[in-house]
Amino acid sequence: MAQATRRRPWKWLFWLIVFPIALFVFYTWFVLWWSYAEGERAGYLQKLSKRGWLCKTWEGELRLVTMPGTVAEPFLFTVRRDDVAKKLNENIGQRVSVDYKQHVGIPTSCFGDTQYFVDDVRIVHEPTLPPSSQERPVEPAPAATPATGTTAPATEAK
Repeated sequence: MAQATRRRPWKWLFWLIVFPIALFVFYTWFVLWWSYAEGERAGYLQKLSKRGWLCKTWEGELRLVTMPGTVAEPFLFTVRRDDVAKKLNENIGQRVSVDYKQHVGIPTSCFGDTQYFVDDVRIVHEPTLPPSSQERPVEPAPAATPATGTTAPATEAK
């Protein structure tokens, strides 16, 4: 009987402390492994910085421009790998395309400030038109001249 009473405190300790910690670790691993969405975004790389008090992560901002003259929409993202961050740092201010995965439900900002984690980056070169296909200036049309052979409407004579 004495042995049965000694084991109970360990059982309560397991259910109150160890089990919630294990559940938290499993949940965190799952949301970092499973991606809600994957995609690609292209825009001008505005900034990239490594920040955080305890957990340093690379955080960046991409400006998505749909058409010239429109307001650019910011796309905030996190980079986990240093080689991708180095490639991004080399191309700040350039037009780039990033491949990302969205992880929803991350329990702490220690893994990144955003839900979007960039895996790869490519430089997007602006298309240039060959000289023959560039638009030529349009010459103004000649002024309209009255058509020949027309007469004014006849008036009645009295």
